[in-house]
Amino acid sequence: MARLAQTAGLTDIQQEILSTVRDFVDKEIIPVATELEHRDEYPQAIVDGLKELGLFGLMIPEEYGGLGESLLTYALCVEEIARGWMSVSGIINTHFIVAYMLKQHGTQEQKDHFLPRMAAGDIRGAFSMSEPALGSDVSAITSKAVKDGEEYVLNGQKMWLTNGGTSSLVAVLVRSDEGHPEGTAPHKSMTTFLVEKEPGFGEVRPGLTIPGKIDKMGYKGVDTTELIMDGLRIPANRVLGGVTGRGFYQMMDGVEVGRVNVAARGCGVAQRAFELGVQYAQQRHTFGKPIAQHQAIQFKLAEMATKVEAAHAMMVNAARKKDSGERNDLEAGMAKYLASEYCKEVVEDAFRIHGGYGFSKEYEIERLYREAPMLLIGEGTAEIQKMIIGRRLLEEYRFQG
Repeated sequence: MARLAQTAGLTDIQQEILSTVRDFVDKEIIPVATELEHRDEYPQAIVDGLKELGLFGLMIPEEYGGLGESLLTYALCVEEIARGWMSVSGIINTHFIVAYMLKQHGTQEQKDHFLPRMAAGDIRGAFSMSEPALGSDVSAITSKAVKDGEEYVLNGQKMWLTNGGTSSLVAVLVRSDEGHPEGTAPHKSMTTFLVEKEPGFGEVRPGLTIPGKIDKMGYKGVDTTELIMDGLRIPANRVLGGVTGRGFYQMMDGVEVGRVNVAARGCGVAQRAFELGVQYAQQRHTFGKPIAQHQAIQFKLAEMATKVEAAHAMMVNAARKKDSGERNDLEAGMAKYLASEYCKEVVEDAFRIHGGYGFSKEYEIERLYREAPMLLIGEGTAEIQKMIIGRRLLEEYRFQG
């Protein structure tokens, strides 16, 4: 709604970008999202529209053909897009994490080679940390790279790649013991490889297979896949940053951006759920009056709107902290935790307001009800966020006894 989730201090350019994205969402995404989602159909026309708007280059520096905008601008755009359909925001998120990692950690040759085409949307990015038996324990990665002359040979199985099929560049985190003696801490013996591939499924380059889409409860349309490496040969100049052993830190830097993104997605979905709830409450009549006039429903609307505002404020704060160059893992963890939890609660309240109709696929809230749970686990579970928050708080409030 117009009066919720406003952001103070935006430049004219930021406001113009957001207005353009909001119009695109209202006209090109919301009218078709539920139909495409029910068919689990990739939103190619929407993606093409985002490409024309230049959104794939939103945070890529102008010298590489991008718009050179801030994380805050990006997060606010993601909030708007998720309000239309969360799956579309996922298509952009993984692309931007890879672009951000290249910008921050890539060699000059890697930046020159990839970033201009990523800004144009001609190369789409995906990133891969998780494995079938891994969960939240990144240190337990078993996929491995072994040096062989001027190449590395990669073997292993990765899991939960967003854009796994449609992407043409995947940042893959694996173990690389070369140069790291036995006993080295696991997070110091990991390397990120930039793996180029053809879009599609099956064997997309020698030694690399994308088996197919994982069938999911929600978050449909976007392709979520496995990735299998069996003798995959990658040249040494495709080690991100040109040096092995830095992959964990590079990925965690990217995940901080991703956590702000997930917070923004939670804000966007919650905003849409509130819009649907408050509209339906004024249309549906019981006991001779709109249900919005019943105190119980007004209480729900008040709680929902307050949660939308609180989550948005924390997301904006986390983005601005990152943009300032300061460490923001505390703020990003808090924003991701609060926004995803509040999103779930706001969506459920909107679902309850709809009553039995909320259970019907004819109503948009049914789709949101299936999408919201993904935000509880994406880019780190609530429990992981609490661990990050707790540790950082103990650093900041260390008792001097």
